[in-house]
Amino acid sequence: MRTIIKNIDCLVTCRGGSAKTGKGLMDAGIINQGFVVINNEFIEAIGQGEDYKKYLDNDSIVIDGEGKTVTPGLIDSHTHVVYSGSREFELPLKLSKVGYIDILKAGGGILSSVRDTRAASLDKLTKETKKRMDLMLLHGTTTIESKSGYGLNLEDEMKMLQVNKELNSGHPVDIVSTYLGAHAVPEEYKENREAYIKMMIDEIIPRVKKENLAEFVDCFCEEGVFTIEESRRILQSAKEIGFKVKIHADEVVSTGGAELAGELKAFSAEHLVAASEKGMRAMAENNVIAVLLPTTSFYLMLEKFANARRMVELGVPIALATDCNPGTSPTESLQIVMTYACFGLKLLPEEIINAVTINAACAIGRQKEIGSIEINKKADIAVFNAKNLNYLIYHFGVNAVDVVIKNGNIVVKGGVRC
Repeated sequence: MRTIIKNIDCLVTCRGGSAKTGKGLMDAGIINQGFVVINNEFIEAIGQGEDYKKYLDNDSIVIDGEGKTVTPGLIDSHTHVVYSGSREFELPLKLSKVGYIDILKAGGGILSSVRDTRAASLDKLTKETKKRMDLMLLHGTTTIESKSGYGLNLEDEMKMLQVNKELNSGHPVDIVSTYLGAHAVPEEYKENREAYIKMMIDEIIPRVKKENLAEFVDCFCEEGVFTIEESRRILQSAKEIGFKVKIHADEVVSTGGAELAGELKAFSAEHLVAASEKGMRAMAENNVIAVLLPTTSFYLMLEKFANARRMVELGVPIALATDCNPGTSPTESLQIVMTYACFGLKLLPEEIINAVTINAACAIGRQKEIGSIEINKKADIAVFNAKNLNYLIYHFGVNAVDVVIKNGNIVVKGGVRC
């Protein structure tokens, strides 16, 4: 069966099979008055004007793209979507300028979410996560990376990763799974952090590998969390048994996390609000993708954002993500991230759309399948009620999605789940 999207005012293909850098980020592959032909789950043809008519038959589903912007399905390359509970009680602390790390040291922050997530059954955790993924889909997101990290022990980390596995097979949104046991030191190991690190390296990471529950291993390298030396040990041990690695780096202060990402040739380094010039250069030299999270800077009231413009100048490939989590970025919408990337990171619309599509696909190793509208790629597509790309980012605070297509199937129509 064919699905044809015709008369598209602004078809944004983001064509390309590798991460875009520098001036290449401005090439969004835009076609005015374009069309896309989908055959089963793959893209069969792309073009301009009325050439789509030769693909029409009596069984074709036709979507009119007049007045619409059509993009690849959005890709959220950094989320903590699996969790239980919420942390709205931290708002007065944030407004009183209590720092993120200080809240964590007092037993709040991540540790608060750990208590709620440990207490939740697998079934409860799966249902709560599914609701968030439903919202993501309604906002145009078709693939996510999902990190563990609110279990901080063998049983509950495995429970979180099992949620990833179950929802990846049972929900339209695809999940790429990441183990993040090194998200914080759990309260029971507060006086013996070395024992926790050793347990991760010797027991949990090998178990996750054996049961094939994650593709990546991540570590929160930050002042008051895990040091450079500890992060190196954890991530190097993961690499040695076949994991690809990511790193939460330099979110609040510069500790050398970006430099470590370059040293380890990590797939990505994430946050990077306080990344040094040396660290950014190390990332550029080693093709480490910078996954930037502007809504987190906003929500933490950091009064600064990652230096995206300098990263672009240095040739660092950039992706954007929600950081969806209960404490520092409680949002499921990549659309709002796109607006904050414009006004906070000073990125241009073409750079932004590449950062949530093809570059985000590269950040999770899926660029051969998704991230752009090209022949023979999977038909993951979002249709927005926006007359052009600029308008999509300019008109914020609402959900602009009209239609979402996942693997060739229409899963959202008229902004409603099918």
